[in-house]
Amino acid sequence: MKPNDFIKLMERAKMYDLTQPLSIHTPPWPSYMPLQIQYFKRIAGAHMGQGANGQIIKTSNHVGTHMDGEIHFFGSGRTIGVVPMREWTGPGVVVDLSKDLGDYDLYEPELLMKRADIRKGDILIINTGYHRYAWYEKKSDEVRYFCKHPGPGPKFHKWALAMKFKWIGVDCGSADHPMNTIIRNWHPKLFTEAENKLAGNFGKKWDELFPIDEYYQVMHLKLFPRRLVHAENLGGEIEKLSNKRCWLGFFPLKGMELESAMGRAVAWLP
Repeated sequence: MKPNDFIKLMERAKMYDLTQPLSIHTPPWPSYMPLQIQYFKRIAGAHMGQGANGQIIKTSNHVGTHMDGEIHFFGSGRTIGVVPMREWTGPGVVVDLSKDLGDYDLYEPELLMKRADIRKGDILIINTGYHRYAWYEKKSDEVRYFCKHPGPGPKFHKWALAMKFKWIGVDCGSADHPMNTIIRNWHPKLFTEAENKLAGNFGKKWDELFPIDEYYQVMHLKLFPRRLVHAENLGGEIEKLSNKRCWLGFFPLKGMELESAMGRAVAWLP
């Protein structure tokens, strides 16, 4: 393809922003430092018309739409900045499970493959529907968003590795099920709710279906050493891409020391 033909192709392409708005009101992952923004200079604060606005930003990396890096849970992993841009972009699919899932539910490969055309080597984005409870939405519910969202079932992580996905994205607080994280200890009442629902659906207690030694933070601890990372807190125009194949990209800062990084998630369609 000639350069001008490529430019015309991109001019015609429709771009979708899958990023949540970022604000000092954006909740971080529970217990992490929230975003803080402070002006250290203002336009009116200098002589001879040389004033300018300047800000200092202080935050953890796990606020709003962000990519978890390998080194976040794997000490020998790569930082965000050393990962080549080609690993952040590529063909993929946005799978819409929003009508299939409710509080504490599980999703497995069979359901995802039933809903969309998923191919080996894809970027896989999962719309659980829980972006609707993000901080900026009318139905905002921070506890539901972080502590009750659906998560992967027991077979998901091995399937994800076998599919050789470039990265995975979710529209909720974690790529892990919240009850396979420290949240189960922080919220014992919610854990009881989740376990009761699991028993009703599968006839098993939580630790029977998810032995803690194997499934605690499985999406982080088992996948990051294999260079399969994930973006969390996606949203934006995600519902416009339900079950569609598209070109996807995540654009983090090239931070050579960053264990994770906020960024923009973008999709393109013809």
